[in-house]
Amino acid sequence: MTENTEMDPGLDPSAAAEPSTRKVDRGAVREAGRFGKIINAGGFIFAVAICASACILLIEVFLRYVLNSPTVWAHETTTFLCGISFLYGGLYCASRNSHIRVVLIYDILPSRVRRVFDILISIASFIAAGFFTYAAWIMSEKALFSPVGDFRMERSGSAWNPPTPALVKTFLLIVMILMTIQFLILSWNYIRRVTEETK
Repeated sequence: MTENTEMDPGLDPSAAAEPSTRKVDRGAVREAGRFGKIINAGGFIFAVAICASACILLIEVFLRYVLNSPTVWAHETTTFLCGISFLYGGLYCASRNSHIRVVLIYDILPSRVRRVFDILISIASFIAAGFFTYAAWIMSEKALFSPVGDFRMERSGSAWNPPTPALVKTFLLIVMILMTIQFLILSWNYIRRVTEETK
């Protein structure tokens, strides 16, 4: 059996010659830099958090329905672990360039125009992430400080009453700061790639 190596006549030859940065290859895209590699490696921790939350739920089912002795912490712990994992997931996808998007127009563009669009998309994402970071700061400030300025972590108000709301909002702020930095790095590296190719 032979592999068909004939190129589609509708494809740009230069696009076929170079690997697409949109493909996920077990890690962060090249333009994400070392920062992206670190973010990508950190995903393992949050994958473990998802598995831990599943284990906690299994233990809770056993305690509740077999031993008739439910815990007060299982539900909020699993919600917290899943919540921070989903928040990190956005940053993780940004470093891998694997976030959900509509590529109907992008996919039909020539590769050189795509490179320009990569720059514009990254800059727009950087600006948007900056605004979301500011909004996350306002939210986390209210969750960490009382109206008079005293340090007071917002709590859930349940029987266990952990400070998970404050922790989640603070983690969101950290993720948004990191995401803003990641989009800035992506923008810079996409610009650098285009300028190097035009030389």
